[in-house]
Amino acid sequence: AAAAAAEAKAAAAGIAVAQSRLTQAKGAQARAEADLSSAHTAPDQMKVTRAQAQAADARVERAKAMLKQAELDLEHTTVVVPVTGLVSRRSIEVGQVVQAGQALVALVKIDDVWITANFKETQLDGMRPGQRAVVTVDAFGGRKFQGHVDSISPATGARFSLLPPENATGNYVKVVQRVPVKIVLDAGQDPDQLLRPGMSVVPTVYIR
Repeated sequence: AAAAAAEAKAAAAGIAVAQSRLTQAKGAQARAEADLSSAHTAPDQMKVTRAQAQAADARVERAKAMLKQAELDLEHTTVVVPVTGLVSRRSIEVGQVVQAGQALVALVKIDDVWITANFKETQLDGMRPGQRAVVTVDAFGGRKFQGHVDSISPATGARFSLLPPENATGNYVKVVQRVPVKIVLDAGQDPDQLLRPGMSVVPTVYIR
C-alpha cells in the first residue's frame, strides 16, 4: 500500500510538471504567434514611418524656403544708392508700400560737379579738351572756380531737342547755334558743397 501511495504521489507530481510545461509551451506559442503577427505588420508600419519622415522633411524644406524669402524681403527694404549725394523730391513716406519701378527720390550727386557751357559755334575755334577753364558763379557774388574742358558735344543743342528746327524749306535765316561743352571743376574747391544743378555761371576757356 505504501508503495502504491508513493507511485500515485510521483504520478501526480509528474502530471503537475507536465501541465506546467504545457502552460509554458502555450505561452511560447502565443508569443511566437504575436511575433509572427508583428512580422506581418512590420512592412506596413515601415511604410507609414517613411511617409511621416518624408512629410516632416517637406515641412522643413518649406520652412527653409519661407525663411529665405523673408530674408530676401528684408534685404529689399534697404535701398542703396551707388553715389553720394543729396536727396530731393522725396515721394515716399514711412510705412508706404511701393511698386517695382516706382520713383522714390531724386538724388543729386555732389562730389563730382561739372558745368555744361553752351558756347556759340563761332567760339569753338581752337577749343580743345584738356584746356584750362574758369567758371564764375553768379550765386556766390562772382566766385571763381578752376576747371578744364572735358569734352565737346558731337552735335549742337538743337539737334538733341525734342523738335529740332528744319531750315530746308521756306526762307533760310542763318542762326548761330550753340554747342554744349562739358567743363569739369577741379577737386577740393567746394568743401561746403554749395554748388547746385541749374545755377547760372559765366565760363571762360583759355585756348592758349
